[in-house]
Order: sequence, then structure tokens, then C-alpha cells
Amino acid sequence: MTGTEAAAQHIDTSRPHPARVYDWFLGGKDNYPVDEELGRRIHAIDAGAGRAARANRAFMRRAVRTLAEDGVRQFLDIGTGIPTEPNLHQIAQSAAPDARVVYVDNDPIVLAHANALLRGTPEGVTEYVQADARDPGTILERAAAVMDFGRPVALSLVALLHFVADEDGAHDLVATLLAALAPGSCLVLSTMTADFEPENVRRGIAAYAAGGVTLVARSRDEVGTFFEGLDLLPPGITSVSDWRPEDRPDGDGPVSLYGAVGRKPTGRPA
Repeated sequence: MTGTEAAAQHIDTSRPHPARVYDWFLGGKDNYPVDEELGRRIHAIDAGAGRAARANRAFMRRAVRTLAEDGVRQFLDIGTGIPTEPNLHQIAQSAAPDARVVYVDNDPIVLAHANALLRGTPEGVTEYVQADARDPGTILERAAAVMDFGRPVALSLVALLHFVADEDGAHDLVATLLAALAPGSCLVLSTMTADFEPENVRRGIAAYAAGGVTLVARSRDEVGTFFEGLDLLPPGITSVSDWRPEDRPDGDGPVSLYGAVGRKPTGRPA
């Protein structure tokens, strides 16, 4: 039995899954009726939920392209999710063909589609690591087989941390990963907030909870704690739709996800 076949046998289609609901919002096909049902319930609460998912994906693309054009050649993407083109490695390697990308996820449905994440440029490297986001030691150990942690790495935690509560180690997770990375490395992060639409977000969190999924909404100041000790790239912490926007907004209204990119300081003269 192949790894993909084994993964398929362990996919639970009786309960909604965040990655599959996200895939549904993006117009993907790798979801099940239970995921669509939750997606439609959330859409009934907040008609902008699909727009937020698309805005988050666009934020990832802009941030990765910015860093690749700025000289970063290694990307560690944790909480990869179901492949949605263009994938992170396609963005990075279009700007820097020799970029190395390591995807990390522990979801069987992502493993079942992992081959779609490994079609990179001949000059670059793309690898997939099966590991839990809450186990940074294992992630770093396995990623080290591909990456040189003595050189800058872009750490991507896009739409991941709202599934990890503070009491479950969200800050320790980020701190452990950043501590292993060289100066000049960057944190690319987006996460849910209730700052813009508190009632809609509260109802959305309740809908996810009814489906067995826990979500955490953080304020701008709370998001800022993940970037302590880092230099924020302009425009700082902002709605993902407002981080260096390039296209016309996808509809009207706020997007309840903060996004930011911070760089680990290099040595400065005394």
C-alpha cells in the first residue's frame, strides 16, 4: 500500500475539517458534503468568509514573492493545507528558481495530495514533511535534511495559529521555530481576529465549535506578541487585504484576518 492510499483510508469524512472547509471556500474540489455544509453555514453568518479565504491566499502570495525577490531562498511552510495553485513553491521559485521549500502538515488528506506539492523547478527543491505543527522539534529535525539553518529561512504560519490556543503552546511553538533560524530569517503569519467584525466572528467560531473545530480570535496587540524581537516589514500588522495590496479588493467589507511579516534582526554595529 502506498502512503497516499494509506492516507486516504484514514480520512474522516464524517466530521468537517478546517483544511477541507478552506478548500471549499477557495472553490476547490477536495472536500466532502460535511465540509460544504459547514462552509455554507458560515457563509450564511458571514457572506465575506470566502472573500477572506481568498484574501488570505493572496497575502501569502505577495509575502512570499516579496521575500524571494529580497533574496530569501528557503521557505518552511507549516500547516500547508490542501494544495491550491499557485502553491507557495511556485511563487517562490518563479522569483528564485533555486529556492528550497519544505511543506509541513499532519493531515492525511494533505498527504494524499502531497505529490502536487513536489513539482518544483529543476534548480530548486520541494519536499513534504509529515509532522504535527505542535511538534517543532520534529519539524526542525526533518527540515534540516533539506535546509541550511545557518542561512535565512522564511517561516510561513499562514492561517494556522487560530487553531492553536495560547494555553496549548502557540507562543512556545513560534519561539522554538524562530530560535532555530538564522538572523535575516522572516516570519510570515496570518491569523483570525474579532477586531473588525466581533459579532460575525463570534458566530463563526460557534459554528466551527459545533462542527468540533476550535478557533481562537486574537486582537492586534495579541498578534503583535508573536513578532516580539522581530523587525516588522511595512505596513506592519494589518488586515491581510491591506498588506501591500496589488489588486482591486475582492468585494466590500473588512477581512477578519491579521497578516504581517517580521524579520529576525541581523547583527548591528554598536
